[in-house]
This record gives sequence, C-alpha cells and structure tokens, in this order.
Amino acid sequence: MKKGQFFPYKDENVAKRFPYITIFLIILNVLIFIWSLFDFENTMLTYGFVPASFTAVTIFTSMFLHGGIDHIFGNMWYLYLFGDNVEDKLGRVKFIIFYLLSGIAATFTHLVTNLGSEIPAIGASGAISGVLGAYLVMFPKVRVHVASYYYHGTVPASFMIGFWFVLQLIFGTVSFVGDRGSGIAFWAHIGGFVFGYAVAKVLKKG
Repeated sequence: MKKGQFFPYKDENVAKRFPYITIFLIILNVLIFIWSLFDFENTMLTYGFVPASFTAVTIFTSMFLHGGIDHIFGNMWYLYLFGDNVEDKLGRVKFIIFYLLSGIAATFTHLVTNLGSEIPAIGASGAISGVLGAYLVMFPKVRVHVASYYYHGTVPASFMIGFWFVLQLIFGTVSFVGDRGSGIAFWAHIGGFVFGYAVAKVLKKG
C-alpha cells in the first residue's frame, strides 16, 4: 500500500444473487496466471496486446494475463469486491458482455495513447475499471470500508472510486510528458472506466 492511497476491503452492499460470473472470471484469471508461469516471457509476448503489432485475438487474451502475484491479487480483489453487485444489477449475461466490452474499450484507449509501442499490455484492470464506472453510477452512496496510513473507516463509493479515477487521470497525463516506465496502462484504466460509466448511465436512464 502506497502512502496517500487507501485499500478497499469491504462494501456495505449485499448482492441478492450469487455472483457466478464474477467468481468464474476470478477462477479463470487465476488458472491462466498459473498456466502462464510455465513459460512466462513467451506467453506475455504471444498473448499480450502489443500496439505496434496486435491481433484481434490478443485484444481478448491480454485481458486474462497478469505480470505477478501483486498484479493479479489487486485486480481480482477489486473484481470480487465490486463485480458481484454490478453483476446482480445487470444480470449474468449482460454482465459478461459488459465486462468484455469494457476490456475492449480499455485496450483501444491504450492503443491510441501508445501508438507504435512494442511493450505488451496485459491485465484485467481495463475491464475491471469498467465495472468500477458502472458501480459509481449504480451505487454512489454505498459505504466502502477502506484502510490507509492515515485513515481507517468508511467512505461513500462515489468518493473512493472518484479518488481512484482522479489518480488515473493525473498519472495518465504525467505519462505523456514524463516517464512511461511505470509499466501501468493508466489510459486503459481511464478508457475502461469511461465506457463502463457511460453504459451504466444509459442503462439507468432506460
């Protein structure tokens, strides 16, 4: 946990139905991560999304690859914490479609902000960012339990997710003028989030 940031560990939002798709996605990501460890470098190069030479297949396969234990744990925890309620609201079929489309939107945002890059982009965070965007629309007032160096308690989901999004915008902007060596695809997060937020807004009005 970095100073100035906080970690969400619980939300006061009980799903009415068991989140089968959310759990399935978590298990699938974990199994693929374990499989990738047998030939890690080659797997990343073959199935990661490389803006300079991507294929239609890698748009999807890159969503299920992770660079390490901390990477997959962080992503799966956010998916577990917020995905169940979005799945409950959308329904299972709509949720899996929404999840994949969020990932695609994130990947193409990464593409247009990293044209010519030969570094493979991997991770479920783009799709999960879409889930966060939808959660913000659907459950803005739900209390989320968070922990940090400076605070331990509850905050509204709108604050927690809004704070996270502002950080992505700041770091994404800095990446254009400064060091891109962090290895984090901030603009993929932004693209996925905006897509998820917009779709949830449309569905809410409907």
